[in-house]
Amino acid sequence: MANQSNVKEFIFLGFPGMQKYQTVLLFCFLIMYIVTLTVNIFLVAIIRFDRQLHKPMYFFLGNLSFLEICYVTVTVPKIITDIPREIKSISFCGCMTQLFFFTFLGATENVLLGIMSFDRFLAVCSPLRYTSIMSHRVCFILLSADWILGFLTTSFPIIKISQLHFCNANVIDHFFCESAPLLKLSCSDTYFKELTVMLCASSVILTSILITMMSYGYILQTILRIPSATGKRKAASTCASHLIVVTTFYSTTFVMYVKPTASQGSLNKVMALFYAVFTPLVNPFIYSLRNKEVKEALVLFLRSRRY
Repeated sequence: MANQSNVKEFIFLGFPGMQKYQTVLLFCFLIMYIVTLTVNIFLVAIIRFDRQLHKPMYFFLGNLSFLEICYVTVTVPKIITDIPREIKSISFCGCMTQLFFFTFLGATENVLLGIMSFDRFLAVCSPLRYTSIMSHRVCFILLSADWILGFLTTSFPIIKISQLHFCNANVIDHFFCESAPLLKLSCSDTYFKELTVMLCASSVILTSILITMMSYGYILQTILRIPSATGKRKAASTCASHLIVVTTFYSTTFVMYVKPTASQGSLNKVMALFYAVFTPLVNPFIYSLRNKEVKEALVLFLRSRRY
């Protein structure tokens, strides 16, 4: 990273006006982080060791949980350690590193949710060919392409942001390093940098949303053609969890990254909390509580440990 700025570190404003509630904030973030790690690790372990869950759907779900673990670990431990501090600082290189991994993992998760939509489309619309199409080799290729695409679409805009001038302006109105507040803070002409961020983010988010919408459009058509109500409910239940997750995730990331300056101040922070902290926390619960096979595997796992 070419550090052309004389700024050596950034200061986070964090949650101004919440000094009286530092203990409560610290406790809440710590509990959410521990629960997020525990539940996602537990879900990965169940999918890994239960042979009944060795299917494409759960292969992608396990990788989603792994992404969530990495995703929260990039930001939440730093937030937790900063809450009791009067000066919440981070080095320039530390900020750019946090920005890169947070954006990279977010982009990878976006693409993975699109792949999972395509997987549900094949399962509902082509059930007889599903197993032959979604082989282990195809799943591995799709997942590898996901990580590579996330890396490629993230690297260039982060390099551009790292080359901005900040002219001694180093107070970030946020609680972690993110593109929007950094672009707002810079004294450089950020038009082309902001355009680069917007184009790269749009290419990932809009493509994933388009794949998801097309997949669920065909799924809806297929469900409506099923004659029995039981068959319709069964087909819909296989997609319900994923649909809830993508709706929550896309609705916030779309506004934040397709137009980085659209959300500012407290609204920016609230939206960031949703997709950076709350979404990784609730996602495994959504998939676990609404999925019969996962619940059965969980019961078997607990029984085996009891005896």
